[in-house]
Amino acid sequence: MTDTQLPNLDSHPRLTPGVRLGQNNNQQVLLMPERALRLNGPSLEIVQRCDGKRTVREIVTELQHLYSKADPAKVESDILGYLKLLHDQRALDFES
Repeated sequence: MTDTQLPNLDSHPRLTPGVRLGQNNNQQVLLMPERALRLNGPSLEIVQRCDGKRTVREIVTELQHLYSKADPAKVESDILGYLKLLHDQRALDFES
């Protein structure tokens, strides 16, 4: 995946080595080398599903069901954008 490319729907996202979910003051955070990213709502739902088993397509479908009142195309667009952001920050890899 290049810096301008969105994730492939058939790839399997997983946290990169050294990155993990954790807690800080009862707040879910994504712990990365030398930094932490607070997660809540949709961002937490996305990261929790990046287990290397689900495909991007499966994650999108699950969250479209979870957020069924939202426009499905918007949900997909937001998820793909967030996954790209995490990949660009070296927090996430995609496996075929």
